[in-house]
Amino acid sequence: MRRWIPTALAALTLAACAQQAPALPSAPRPAGPAIAVAAAPVPLNPADPAQDRIGDFRYAGGLVLSSADTARFHGLSDMAIRNGVDLTAVSDEGDLLKARLVLDKGRLVGLEGARISALPGLDGKPLQGKLESDSEGMALLASGDMLISFEQRHRIWLYPADGSPPREAPAPDASFPANGGMEALGPAPDLGPDVYLAGGETSGQTWTCRLSAGCTAGPVIAKPLEFGLVALTRLPQGRTAWLLRAWDPVRGNRVILTIQDAQGAEVGRLDLARPLTIDNFEALAAVPAKDGAVRFYLLSDDNFQSSQRTLLLAFDWTPARS
Repeated sequence: MRRWIPTALAALTLAACAQQAPALPSAPRPAGPAIAVAAAPVPLNPADPAQDRIGDFRYAGGLVLSSADTARFHGLSDMAIRNGVDLTAVSDEGDLLKARLVLDKGRLVGLEGARISALPGLDGKPLQGKLESDSEGMALLASGDMLISFEQRHRIWLYPADGSPPREAPAPDASFPANGGMEALGPAPDLGPDVYLAGGETSGQTWTCRLSAGCTAGPVIAKPLEFGLVALTRLPQGRTAWLLRAWDPVRGNRVILTIQDAQGAEVGRLDLARPLTIDNFEALAAVPAKDGAVRFYLLSDDNFQSSQRTLLLAFDWTPARS
């Protein structure tokens, strides 16, 4: 049977996919990686600003982020947070962002000390062109070394903590669609200091990789067909959080944060969709607390489009007592 799309719907889809040039700074800015980031608060639910909870997840603040200092503060695709506030993120145009979260009595209120720089290639020079610079996933190892997964030309590179040029790292022996590769990447320190997990966006297939021994196939993450696997983070007690994302021109963006135990059983779930504050969330980080609670951060990729936003949302999750 031939499928058809109404003209208006097709136009909406094409308009949403067309990349728009980001606004340039209105005046000359000092050279260097330091940038100022503006952070405006956003409610969990614009239609009901008093809402502060979704099931077992308590909203701990959210921000829409922007910078007038650079046209590069866009496209953020993955992140990690250390020491509770030290944020590192990558963009899908080959940029590296470092900043500090500002918390007020535990609530997310700002971002400070931001610095942005270009990721180098194997030759030590900045990556050039989308084919080479489409960085999507990131894993910070305990050693300080950083792993980054790339789409288009699918690969994983290790960026040494000492700042020397990157080198190739073990990657799954698998084929991926050009824009559906290893979006999900994260360290698994409970399995070993050099262990990391990778996940295919389209397939939901996962792999456990070691710098010293390559990659082996793991479970396939169950997901609705229209959702892609875009991020992961390991949690205490052998749990893993997986971030799933979908978009269509009628329903807009939708995300699922599913938390699974070591056997793959779901022990927590957060669903975000309209009318809640939502955008193209691709990045996930977790900050476990001593009492067993977990602070989750979700970061959105605005695709360098003025119609989208860079959102950073915080949620506190307390696992149910068994």
